[in-house]
Amino acid sequence: MKMEENLEKKDKRTCLYDKHVELGALMSPFGGFEMPIQYAGIAVEHQAVRGKVGLFDVSHMGEVTVRGKDAERYVQHIFTNDIAGAPVGKIYYGMMCYENGGTVDDLLVYKMGENDFFLVINAANIDKDWAWMQQHAIGFDIDLQNRSEFYGQIAVQGPESEQVMESVLGIPCSELTFYTVKTVGDVIVSRTGYTGEDGFEVYATPEYIRECWDKLIAAGVQPCGLGCRDTLRFEAGLPLYGDELTEEISPVMAGLSMFVKLDKDFIGRDALLKQKTEGVAKKLVGIELADKAIPRHGYTVLKDGQAIGEVTTGYHTLSTDKSVCMALIDSQYAALGTEVEIQIRKKTFAGKVVKKLFYEKRYKK
Repeated sequence: MKMEENLEKKDKRTCLYDKHVELGALMSPFGGFEMPIQYAGIAVEHQAVRGKVGLFDVSHMGEVTVRGKDAERYVQHIFTNDIAGAPVGKIYYGMMCYENGGTVDDLLVYKMGENDFFLVINAANIDKDWAWMQQHAIGFDIDLQNRSEFYGQIAVQGPESEQVMESVLGIPCSELTFYTVKTVGDVIVSRTGYTGEDGFEVYATPEYIRECWDKLIAAGVQPCGLGCRDTLRFEAGLPLYGDELTEEISPVMAGLSMFVKLDKDFIGRDALLKQKTEGVAKKLVGIELADKAIPRHGYTVLKDGQAIGEVTTGYHTLSTDKSVCMALIDSQYAALGTEVEIQIRKKTFAGKVVKKLFYEKRYKK
């Protein structure tokens, strides 16, 4: 292999990479980027977000802008949620789907202005999503741009996040409610996050994001890695693409039908309507174990000794001290209270189907 080819295959770095190295973060590949997994430790960082405030580098996420006469019509065409007539400043969560109902990606759609939308997509899916968006933009009068290289992004999460945003960064944000956005100059600020706690996400130039990071670290805000980002989102029942949503796992199978508006037309609607009407073979459920053994991704779920599905994500939760998981299992066993077992190495452990929400979200509505 030529050296040039080898370099192209290296994981990319965010604008904050050197800051993570300076702080001694454990780095690891994620979604094509070298990302911090932890600093002080997953448990310390997890509890900082639950109890006070934590800081995340999420500059690896992708950003796409959709502007022009047909901007709303185009977003409606590719997005499962309904943004028709949405007020400026509102944010919507939903999915992009294939014709067969499988998930291209889950994403956020920000309405920045009339005929002006800002789409936030998952880091590992940027190239795939961009190609898919371009493919389905034919026939629409829009200016579609992949702005992922332009933006850096941080997330400030936890019950003290509003206070920190205003006192440390000087960004007034108390008027923002959950899933709303505003601009401060060229800076985009939204009351969103992936932790189950109140929090904010800031999108701006890499230079500005580096300045924000330095101010927050100097003020004593705990830097947090992707390790606790996963434990936090999991406890709050939030899906991760690649685990709870995939090309094979539709939003209906994942229990996300509230974000699928079947009374409008979009790519994959007919397949999802059929799933909703006729039912699906498998459903995503929560499972709680009686034991403290930890169910991991890919472990087999059993009923009376027969395999009925697989774990998608599992942890011994830091907030509730329980061994729980999300799992995709045969639908006939998805009722709450159903007794199942999980194969962990050479042993089976008893469990029961429970709600996927393992920790009560604390958003500012």
